[in-house]
Order: sequence, then structure tokens, then C-alpha cells
Amino acid sequence: MIEAVGLTKRYGDKTAVYNLSFQVRPGAVTGFLGPNGSGKSTTMRMILGLDNPSAGHVTIGGYPYRRLPNAPRQVGALLDAKAVHGGRSARSHLLSLAQLSGIPARRVDEVLGVVGLHDVAGRRSKGFSLGMGQRLGIAAALLGDPQVLLFDEPVNGLDPEGILWVRNLMKSLASEGRTVFVSSHLMSEMALTADHLIVIGRGQLMADMSITDFISANSADFARVRTPDSEPQAREKLSAAITEAGGHVLPEQDGGLRVTGLPLPRISDIAHDSDVRLWELSPHQASLEEAYMRMTQGAVDYRSTIDQKEGLQQPLPPGMQPPMPVPGQGQPGWYAPPPPQQGGQAFAAPQGAPVQAPAGPYGAPGAPGAAPGAPAANPYAQPAPQAPQGPPPAAAPSSVPTPDLTKPEDAR
Repeated sequence: MIEAVGLTKRYGDKTAVYNLSFQVRPGAVTGFLGPNGSGKSTTMRMILGLDNPSAGHVTIGGYPYRRLPNAPRQVGALLDAKAVHGGRSARSHLLSLAQLSGIPARRVDEVLGVVGLHDVAGRRSKGFSLGMGQRLGIAAALLGDPQVLLFDEPVNGLDPEGILWVRNLMKSLASEGRTVFVSSHLMSEMALTADHLIVIGRGQLMADMSITDFISANSADFARVRTPDSEPQAREKLSAAITEAGGHVLPEQDGGLRVTGLPLPRISDIAHDSDVRLWELSPHQASLEEAYMRMTQGAVDYRSTIDQKEGLQQPLPPGMQPPMPVPGQGQPGWYAPPPPQQGGQAFAAPQGAPVQAPAGPYGAPGAPGAAPGAPAANPYAQPAPQAPQGPPPAAAPSSVPTPDLTKPEDAR
């Protein structure tokens, strides 16, 4: 069993955990919930002796973690799946942990099989995916066959099959009488896995109860009632009868009724006595996510806001359509497409207008006298040699001296 009494941790002028007291009992999966920055990771680090509390204390089986004899054989933990030497293989990593704790080497192959990494046990862990790294971290936590297990976000990066496997693993470990303490932000998984919840906000305890009691205490159950859409008077008649009986009725947008304050059998009797047909009478219970959001809405430190980008954009002129996005634009190696071709020309000329030669590569017009439709001249082609016409003319005198090609630097 894990027991925290008045646990407090301060970092300078910031208090991460304040006067936190709770118990994690064996035989059940205890979920550890709280917003980002609420102190969950700090609490787990103090449980494992990685951080010293500023006040209070926390024990495992009645002893602080550092005083447990051969602690890895009694406590297994997954806090950071990346805390692995990337150059070691999965088997080498687990074997080094086993040798440090006096665990037989055959246990390494056992846990590799449990987590499904037996076929890649010889691969270096730096090539593992996020989900494979999580499985290796879970294998390290199970290595000593401990009675107490702590997991921080154990399903992070796992595929649906892996998430189901972790869920069944947690329940199986708890059914063997072990203490299982799991921190997660996935409310749907906590609802399916945990039996008990400990919720903290801004370092303080907010709830310590079973998951069923938590949902009931932080949500309002109601009954959904629906009458035939073609009989609006029947809906009004039923609403009046339920209100007279002490219930509360709230209309919904789709024409249904949300009723609180009366059990379902009583609502059915009222409808029968009022001679009103019912198309629907169903109970509604809030999910764990709804209850959690309702409880912790005042303890959230990091809230998202609405993107105000719309207000920064200039309005388009009347009649102008917004530009269509170009696939791939802005990516490395992207170039603007050529202008649209119409009738073999870059831009179609009006009928009857003289057709000009296409422009050269640098914007200069083509050679004069080019026939319409003739291909443009290659700007990189060498001019054809011409036959000499009589003796070459004498060179005009120039004031520029002729370079002496006998010098090596001029010969180059």
C-alpha cells in the first residue's frame, strides 16, 4: 500500500504539491487524475524517492522507498519510457537492470514475451517507435515481479490492440492483490480500467473516491423523454403533469424533454395517467470525462483560446473570390506552374490582332520577321558559321594594348 501524509513540495517560490494525503490500496486499479501542472508527476517522483518532499512523507508498505530492501523487487515503475540508452538492445537493457537487482536472467525473456517484444529483443532501442518504447518501459517495471506498480501515461503511443492489452494487464495485476497506481489523461480508458480515483488540482487533493461515486457526485443524472412529433399538445400536457408532480423539465432542441427530480418509473406512470404516448424514456448518466471537467474546470492553468486570425485578414473587395490553395506551395522544391497555354501561345491574342513572336527567356521579344506559329529560337544555340565574303577588313587601330600571350597568366 502507498500512503502519503501531508505531502508538500516547493521549488523556490512555486508550490507544486501542498498538504496532499491519500492511500493507494492493493487489489484495485487506482487512477491518478489532474490537469497539466497539477503535480501528478512530482507526486510520483516523491513516492519513488527521486524528489525529497519539503514537508510530510510518503511510504510504501510502511517504509520510505529508499529504505526498502532491494526496492526494484518490491516496486516497479514507468515514469519516462525514453530513459533508455539508445545504443543498447532491449534484452541488454533489461539484463543490466536484472543484474543490478539480483534478478535471474531468465526473467528478462519472460517479460519480453509478456510485452510482445521477444522478436525485436536484439534491436537497439533507439530505433523503437513510441509504442515499442512504452512496452519496453512496462517490461522494466514488471522485471522484479513487484507487489507495487506505478505507471505514468502507460498507453501513450500504443495502438488500439496495445491499449486493450494494457487495460487487461492492469486489471490482471490488481486481481492478484497488487497495488496499481496509474496516471493518465485518457478519461475513456480510466473509466474502463480504474476502480478508484484520486484527483488533484494545483497540487491539492480534490477527490478520493470510487469511480462510481465520483461520477454521481459531479454530474446530474436525468431522464430523456420524447413524445410523438406530430402531437405538440401532448408534450405540453406531459410537461405540466411532471412539473406538478415535483419534477423539473427542460426542453431540448430536437423536441425532447430533459427531466430531473423524478425516477423513470414515476415518469412512466405520469405519462400513462395523462394518456400521453411516449416514443422514448431513457436514463442518462454523465461520463467520467463530463464529471472530471465539471470538477476541475476551476483548477486548469493552461486554457486554449479562440484563434483570432480571422480578425487580422483584410476583407476581399466586392465580387472577388478568395484564392484557391495550390497543392504543395511552400514546400521545398516547389516551383510556380507555367502560365496557361491557349492555342499554342502563352496568352491568346484577340481575333484580328497581329500575332507577335513569343518573348525571349529574359523578356526580350523574339527575332523580327519570324513566321507566325514558328518555334521560338533556342537562346542557348551557337550561331551557325558563315562563309567568308572576300578578304577580311583590316583591324582598326586601338589604344588598348594587345596582351602578350607568352606570359603564363595571360595564356590561361
